[in-house]
Amino acid sequence: MTELLLVLVTTAIGGALLSRHLVAVFDEGRFRADALHRRVEAPLYRLLGVAPRVPMDWRGYFGALLLFNLLLGALAWLVFMTQAWLPLNPDRVPNLSWDLALHTAVSFMTNTNQQHYSGQAQLSHLSQTFAIVTLQFVTPASGMAVAVAMLRGLRGGFQWVGAPAPQPGRLGHFHVDLVRSLTRVFLPLALLLSLVLVWQGVPATYAPATQVTTLEAAAPQAIPLGPVAPMVAIKQLGTNGGGWYGPNSATPLENPTPLSNALQTMAILLLPVAMAFAAGPLLRRPRVTALIVGVMVLTSAGLVALGVLAELQPNAAVVAYADGPNMEGKEQRFGAVASALWGTLTTQTSNGSVNAMHDSFNPLGGMTALVGMFVNAVWGGVGVGLIGFVVYLLVTVFLAGLMVGRTPELFGRKLDLPTIQGLAVLVVLPPAVILVLSAITLWHPALAGTSNPGFHGIAQVVYEYASAFANNGSGFEGLGDNTPWWNLSCVLALLLGRYVPIAIPLYIAGRLSAQRAAPETAASLRIDTPLFAATLIGVIALLTLLTFLPALMLGPIGEALALAAAR
Repeated sequence: MTELLLVLVTTAIGGALLSRHLVAVFDEGRFRADALHRRVEAPLYRLLGVAPRVPMDWRGYFGALLLFNLLLGALAWLVFMTQAWLPLNPDRVPNLSWDLALHTAVSFMTNTNQQHYSGQAQLSHLSQTFAIVTLQFVTPASGMAVAVAMLRGLRGGFQWVGAPAPQPGRLGHFHVDLVRSLTRVFLPLALLLSLVLVWQGVPATYAPATQVTTLEAAAPQAIPLGPVAPMVAIKQLGTNGGGWYGPNSATPLENPTPLSNALQTMAILLLPVAMAFAAGPLLRRPRVTALIVGVMVLTSAGLVALGVLAELQPNAAVVAYADGPNMEGKEQRFGAVASALWGTLTTQTSNGSVNAMHDSFNPLGGMTALVGMFVNAVWGGVGVGLIGFVVYLLVTVFLAGLMVGRTPELFGRKLDLPTIQGLAVLVVLPPAVILVLSAITLWHPALAGTSNPGFHGIAQVVYEYASAFANNGSGFEGLGDNTPWWNLSCVLALLLGRYVPIAIPLYIAGRLSAQRAAPETAASLRIDTPLFAATLIGVIALLTLLTFLPALMLGPIGEALALAAAR
């Protein structure tokens, strides 16, 4: 438990300190090294052919993001299907099938990193570094850029330093925000973490697989290598999650020591926590930070406590022979607490990396992971988690306005009918996608390919689609998921779960920023109060239960009750 508290406290302090850097990066004119960075960034703007001094409206911002992501995704798809004929393939890895290549490209393009392949066996060094790692940098940077643009819209629009007023309807420039995210945030942090991981023993080489002789003195075994450390660094910092090796951070080659495990656990949360702390200053309303961080901390603490307590219970399959925590599917060197902590944090964010097998968690431990993805805004992914949180906040403002008989408004700007309609789509979309695709798959057992019958088999299917829609990428596994059905249906969930929850909040932010703000009075709804925070937590819990409780009852809760009855 000491390690758990140390990791969480250190991450909170690091996130709070890093938030000051984020505010300086995105609040025009406050970054001390602006002159130096602009010398590096100006050629990039010329290469992209953009005018960085011209801010975009929400359509231009989203269009630039979508086009940039699609171009990189198409290039990655092409690389995956031709990797056998390309350089940097010392182990002669064959091409991926078209549907697996498409799923992989879309998965990494959407910051999900859901893997229906085993990295060390099915991707070349070129595919891993040029396609995978490039997308692992660009996609979280895109999410961070969109979150900043949304906050600008909520405060009234983009504003140059020294300008008398913000520009209504303008949210900033996507390419500028993207480049700043990369050069001033992700690249320095990833470089630092990758050097520490190399020090701890994570490989960083383009050499072919190493041949070793095992203790059994059998035939030599090939140990795949590669530039693993840089990929692990950005997979954690960028809430990506896709690992170089199939077992992800459960393998010693990605996660060799207790220190590397603690650092990778902290890296999962670092930037989402920093974004939460930076939201208030970027909104020009510092007190809002207490609301955002407070609600996220309370919700996160509840899920962590439930997940850890669930895994400290014995495994029902062996309880008659061995007492103690559930160690099935866990690394002995990490234990139940560190594994459960990672499992809850990786699904509270859209990280999805693992240091244990989630399929082997006790039923309530698996439920905790599912709930984190259903909410998808406890901390969430870099940037997009904050976007999801603001959606819940706006829904709460709307409901609170109805309860007191006032037109709902935020910061003096009214939530009109188109805004409410957009929020309704965002509320209905997750259960519509996850539950409909799960129902179709379970209706045809040959499509599901589950390894378990009954409650656990249902949970495996629901988890896969929840992971895809939430841009998480983790899995219960036990599924035969490298099939055309799984690959293509998950592509649908990946695209809907990434771009619709980005487009609609940008639309709402642009719409609100175009309004003239009414003066706030004593009668205005204040969101920086404990009462509103409690209401917000209640709305999050209520929406999650109303939409997903039946799926939880048919999955992990039903499995837990069945195991309890069998004892």
